[in-house]
Amino acid sequence: MAEPQAESEPLLGRPRGGRGHDCPPPGLLACSSVQVGPGALARQDLCIDQAVVFIEDAVQYRSIYHRMDARSMWLYRWYYSNLCQRTLSFTIFLILFLAFIETPSSLTRSADVRYRSLPWEPPCGLTEAVELLCLLVFVADVSVKGYLVGWSQFQKNLWLLAYLTVLAVSLVDWAVSLSLLCQEPLRMRRLLRPFFLLQNSSMMKKTLKCIRWSLPDMASVGLLLAIHLCLFTMLGMLLFTVGEKQDAEPNRERLAYFRNLPEALTSLLVLLTTANNPDVMVPAYSKNRAYAIFFIVFTLIGSLFLMNLLTAIIYNQFRGYLMKSLQTSLFRRRLGTRAAYEVLSSMPGQAGATPEAVGVKPQNLLLVLQKVQMSSSHKQAIVEKVRSYNDVLLSVDEFQKLFNELDKSVIKEHPPRPQYQSPFLQTAQFLFSHHYFDYLGNVIALSNLVSICVFLVLDADVLPGNRDDFVLGILDCIFILYYVLELLLKVFALGPWGYLSYPSNVCDGLLTSILLVLEISTLAVYGFPHPRWRPETLGLLSLWDMTRLVNMLIVFRFLRVIPNMKPMAMVVSTVLGLIQNLRAFGGILVVSPRGVAGWGPRGWARVLQGSPHSLAPANGSVSCGSFEQLEYWANNFDDFAAALVTLWNVMVVNNWQVILDAYERYVGPWSKVYFVLWWLVSSVIWVNLFLALLLENFLHRWDPQNHEQPPAGTPEATYRMSEELMFRDILEEPGDEELTEKLRRHPHLWLCR
Repeated sequence: MAEPQAESEPLLGRPRGGRGHDCPPPGLLACSSVQVGPGALARQDLCIDQAVVFIEDAVQYRSIYHRMDARSMWLYRWYYSNLCQRTLSFTIFLILFLAFIETPSSLTRSADVRYRSLPWEPPCGLTEAVELLCLLVFVADVSVKGYLVGWSQFQKNLWLLAYLTVLAVSLVDWAVSLSLLCQEPLRMRRLLRPFFLLQNSSMMKKTLKCIRWSLPDMASVGLLLAIHLCLFTMLGMLLFTVGEKQDAEPNRERLAYFRNLPEALTSLLVLLTTANNPDVMVPAYSKNRAYAIFFIVFTLIGSLFLMNLLTAIIYNQFRGYLMKSLQTSLFRRRLGTRAAYEVLSSMPGQAGATPEAVGVKPQNLLLVLQKVQMSSSHKQAIVEKVRSYNDVLLSVDEFQKLFNELDKSVIKEHPPRPQYQSPFLQTAQFLFSHHYFDYLGNVIALSNLVSICVFLVLDADVLPGNRDDFVLGILDCIFILYYVLELLLKVFALGPWGYLSYPSNVCDGLLTSILLVLEISTLAVYGFPHPRWRPETLGLLSLWDMTRLVNMLIVFRFLRVIPNMKPMAMVVSTVLGLIQNLRAFGGILVVSPRGVAGWGPRGWARVLQGSPHSLAPANGSVSCGSFEQLEYWANNFDDFAAALVTLWNVMVVNNWQVILDAYERYVGPWSKVYFVLWWLVSSVIWVNLFLALLLENFLHRWDPQNHEQPPAGTPEATYRMSEELMFRDILEEPGDEELTEKLRRHPHLWLCR
C-alpha cells in the first residue's frame, strides 16, 4: 500500500487537456501519475481501495466528501463497519435509557402516588460511570468524523460543531455533578441527550430542515388561531356575566369556565381540541338554547377550518419531502459510482489500444467487487454482467447501468418442493399445497375465534371460580389438534425449508407449537377436560390462566387470514412499507417527549402528594370530574417514565384539561404554558406532519401505475421495486455535467479534463 496522502493531495489527476485549478499542482502524485515500477503497483492497489470505498458509499447513500488516502480509508471502512455502527447505536440507546434508572428512578411497579413503593435509587457514581463511558464513545465518534472530513469541512458543518458543543457542555456538567455528590438541582446534560440520536441520522436532519422551511406558513395560521381565541375569549367574558341584581341566579357558565381571563382562554383552548365538549357549553345551553350558537361558531371556525387549514399547509410543504429525499439519495448513489469509475479509469495501464480509448477494465472492476461489502444477490448480479463484457472497456454509461442493480430488491425464491414417486402422495401433495387448503384453515380458525367469543359472552358475569370450562376445553383440544395436523400436512407438501420460506407459515407454526406445549401442560397438570372442570391453582398458573393464555394465542393466530385477503394484504404491506420511510419521523417523535420530559421530573417531582383525605380511594368531597375524583394520580412527573406517559396523555388531548387544572392548583398558573407549548409541538405540529407524510407515502404507493407488475417468467419478475424504481418516472436522473462538477468540488479529488 502506498504512503498516506496528505489532506490536500488529490485523489486522482488525469492530464486530458485540463488546465488551471482543475489540474493537480506540479509534483503531486495521482493514480495515473506512475506508470511503471513498484510505485505503479502501489498506486493500483490504492485506486482499487478508493473505488471500493466509493461504491460502498453509493450502496449506503453516503457522502463521498471525505479523505481518500490509504490510512483514512482504512479508518473510514472500520468506522462504518457493522461492529462500530452497532456499538454507536447501542451507546445512544444506553445513554437515553439511563433516564429510567437515574434519580428519580422509574423502577417501581406503579406510578400512582398512592400505591407506589420506594424505588431503588442508584448510588452516586454508578450511572455517572456508565454515562462517562457513553460520552467517551461520542468523543471518539466526533473525533473520527472530524478527521475524515478534514478540518476545513468540519468548520463548515454546523451539526458537527453542535455535536462538539453538546459534548463539551455534557462533560462539564458531568464533572459538576460529581463535585456536588449528585445533589445538583438540575442536570443540563439530560436535556441535551436527544441530540445524540438526532445527529446520527441524516433523515432526521432532513426532516428538521423541512420543518424549519414550513415554520413561516405555520406561524401565519398560528397567528390566526391566536386572534380567533382572543376574540372569542373577550366575547365570552362579555356574554357570560354575573348580573347586576343581588338576587339574580348565579351564572354557572361564568363561575365554571369564564371566571377570569386566563380561565376563559384555557376553556376555549381546550374546546379547540374538543376535549371539553359539550361540558363547557352545557351550563349556558341549559339556561338559554341560543348560547349554543357561540360555541358552535367557535368550533366551526377553529377546529373545522383553521386546524384543518394548518394540516393542509403542512401537507403542501411536505408534499415533495419524500421525492426530495429520494432524489438526494439517487444523486449520492450516482455520484459514488461515477467517482469509482473516474478512479478505475485513471489506473496505470488502463487505456485501450488507442490513446483516446477511455474506460474501465472488467478485471479491475471484479477485483473491486470482491472487496465491496454489499448484499450477495446484488453482487452476484453485477459480477455476472461484468463478466459478459470479457476484455471490452466499460464506458461511463455502461458502468452506471451495472449498478442499477442496487436499486432493485431481489425477491426470494421458494425452495423446490419434494418429489414423490407414488401417485397417491403426489395427489396428496397437490391438495395440501393448494390455496383452498389455506382457505379451509382460515374457516377453522374463524370458527375457533367465534367459539371463544361465545363463551366470553356467556361467562361475562360468572366468577372464574364458578366457571365450568369443560366444553371450552374440549373445543380447544380439537382445534389445536387440527392446527398441528395442518402444520404437518403443509410440511409434507412443501418440505421443511419450503414451509419455513413463507413468513406467514413461520408465525403460524410458532404459535401452533406454543399452543401444543400449553395444551400438553394443561392436560398433564389438570387432566382431560370433564364436567365441573374447575380452574384450581396447581403450580405456577391456574387452569383459568392457562386457558386464557391459549385463547389469546388463538386470537393472534387468526391474523393468518391477512395474506389470503388481497385488499387487506395490500393495506398491511403498504403500512409495513411506510415504516421504513417514516423511521426518521418516528425518531423525532421519540426525541421530542424525551427532551420535553426532561424539564418536568426534576422541577415537579412529588408535587401531587395532596392531603391524606384527597388521596383516599373513596373520597366524596372532591368535585366531580376533577383530578382527584377521576384518580389521575398516576399522571405525574415523579420519574421519567411517568413523565412520558403524562405527556402522551396531554398529546392525545382527551381530558387534558383535568391535568392542566391540577397542575395549576399544585404547581402554579404558569404550568399551563408548559403543557400548551407541548400541545403545540406534539399535537399540532408533529401529528399534522405525520398525517402529511402518511398521505404522501400512501398516495404514491397506491397509485395504479406504481403497482404494475412485470409478466411472470421475465427477468424483471424476479425483482421487487424499491422506492427509487417505484418513483423512477418522477425522479430526475443526474446529468453528466452535474456529476462532474460535484466531483471537481471534492476537497480530496482532482479532475483534469
